[in-house]
Amino acid sequence: MTTQTIRKTRWLTALTGILLLSLPLLSACGKTEAVNGAAAAGSASGGAAKEKVVINLGIQGSTNLLSYARDKGLFEEAFAKVGAEVKWNEFASGPPHFEALASGRLDFGSVGGTPVVSAQTGGVDFRAIAVTGDGKKGNAIVLPKGSTIKEIKELRGKKIAVAKGSSAYNFLYRTLEAAGLKDSDVKIIQLQPDEAKPALDTGAIDAWSVWEPYITTAVVQSQATILVSGEELGVVAPGFLVARTKFTEEHPDLTVLFLKTYEQIRQYYTTHYDEVTDHFVKTKKVDKEIVSTVLKKSEPLLSPITPEFAKAHQDQADFLFSAGAITKKLDTSKVLESKFVEQALKELKESK
Repeated sequence: MTTQTIRKTRWLTALTGILLLSLPLLSACGKTEAVNGAAAAGSASGGAAKEKVVINLGIQGSTNLLSYARDKGLFEEAFAKVGAEVKWNEFASGPPHFEALASGRLDFGSVGGTPVVSAQTGGVDFRAIAVTGDGKKGNAIVLPKGSTIKEIKELRGKKIAVAKGSSAYNFLYRTLEAAGLKDSDVKIIQLQPDEAKPALDTGAIDAWSVWEPYITTAVVQSQATILVSGEELGVVAPGFLVARTKFTEEHPDLTVLFLKTYEQIRQYYTTHYDEVTDHFVKTKKVDKEIVSTVLKKSEPLLSPITPEFAKAHQDQADFLFSAGAITKKLDTSKVLESKFVEQALKELKESK
C-alpha cells in the first residue's frame, strides 16, 4: 500500500467517523412547541402548521442567494406565516453540513456534489432534493501572482491546496486525470479557504483548487491567475439543496415551502443583480468588481434532478471511486429525491 493510499484511507476513515459517530447534540432542530391562535393559517404549501417548528438552515459564504435571503429575513417571513421559526448555521464548506445533518442540528443546506458523495459513503441519512447549479463555472485551479506554470502537467511535484470532500476536490482529481497525472504526482495539502488564501498570497502553495467566490477574490485581490476552470474541462458537477430525511418525512409541507421560497428568492435575485451587488457591497464591505463578477458567473438554478444531472452526479461518484478517493461504489440515485421540488414548482406555476 502506497503512502498516498494510506493517506486517502485515513482521511476517508476519519470522515466516516465524524459523520457516523459524532455524539448527538442537544438541538432545537425539529423541536416543537405549541403556538397560540391561528398564526399558522394561510400556508401556501398545503395547510396550516399546528406546531411551531424550528428550522435550521445551513449557509456557506457571504455573497450568495442564501446570504442575501438571510440578510433580508426572507425565509423568516415565509415560515412565520405558518408559525415556524428559522435559525441559521454557518459552515466553511460543504462537508461540515453533513456532520450537522447527521447529529440533527441542520435541516436544509446548499452544497456541491462531492460532499454529497462523501456523505452517502459515510452513511448519513439525508436527501438531495433539488439542483442549484451545473458546476461548470463554479470550480477552478488558481495560481499565485508571478507563477510560471502554464499547463496542467506542470503541476507535477507542486503543492496544491484543496478542501478535501469539497466540489473543488473532485475538480482537482478530474483536472489531474485530464493531464495524465495521478494524485501521487502532486502534493495535496488539505486547507479550508480561509487558510488557503493566505498560503496562496505568501507563495506557501503552488496552486489552489477552489470554488466561487474564492476564485474571483483571488484573481482581483491577489492578482492570481486561473490555470483551468470547470467550464474549460466541460465538467458538469451539479450542486444540490440537501435535507435531513427525517425532517422531510415529518414536515413535507414545510419542505415544499422551503423550496417555493427559495425559488421566489432566486427569481428576484437573478433579475436584480445590480441591486443585489449594491447590497453586498454595502453590507459585506466587499469589492464591487468581485461581487459583480461572482454573481454573473454563478447564476443559481432550482431544478428537479433530471436524468442528465443524475447521470453527471453518478459519474462523479464513479470517478471518485476509480481514483481511490472513496472506498465503495455508490448508487447515487438512493439519495436523490425530486418530488418536493416538483411539487413546489407546480404550486408556484399554478398560483400565477
